Amino acid sequence: MQIAVLLYPGFTSLDAVGPYELLARLPGAETVLVARETGPVRNDQGSLALVADRSLAEVPHPDIVLVPGGPDARQAMHDPEIRAWLRSADETSAWTTSVCTGSLLLGAAGLLTGRRATTHWLAYEELRALGAEPTGERVVFDGKYVTAAGVSSGIDMALHLLGRIAGDETAQTVQLLTEYDPRPPYDAGSPDKAPAHLVARWRDTRTEQLAGN
Repeated sequence: MQIAVLLYPGFTSLDAVGPYELLARLPGAETVLVARETGPVRNDQGSLALVADRSLAEVPHPDIVLVPGGPDARQAMHDPEIRAWLRSADETSAWTTSVCTGSLLLGAAGLLTGRRATTHWLAYEELRALGAEPTGERVVFDGKYVTAAGVSSGIDMALHLLGRIAGDETAQTVQLLTEYDPRPPYDAGSPDKAPAHLVARWRDTRTEQLAGN
């Protein structure tokens, strides 16, 4: 089974690395990082680079497609080469997945039209404009399409996939060995739980950003 993690300039590191760490442990899996061109691709802060060992053209038919999000997902979603690759890879993939605003790339490629999906809570309306039906769920399955909410939820999505593909015991084993047992010091990981003034501040910031585009 070949798992292709798409990289593009400005991706969010944990969106890619979190699911990678779990899915790469799938028995018999080949996990490859792909981009338009091989070589290092820098994250959204410019401080970390992952190396794409394969170009998009070299990985035409992965079994699992994983699209991370990031602030620059909105630029990547307009890249015709990326959109064409996503549509082509999706024709034969067993699973087409995304984390955070990676779902905007799937939506821009026309793969989420009429489907239930999720993304970062600040991007629900953008996802809706691309034809999807946004939900507030952390991980959403709609057929072979699996979308995860913001950043850290990619780890949850990977565990769900491991369970579906290799069975509960394999998923539980990976969870145990990676010691994924989150106990955050704050209960502020969603807009329903976070202090209202923080949610309002970031909604206002996003509104200003969209108005400036």
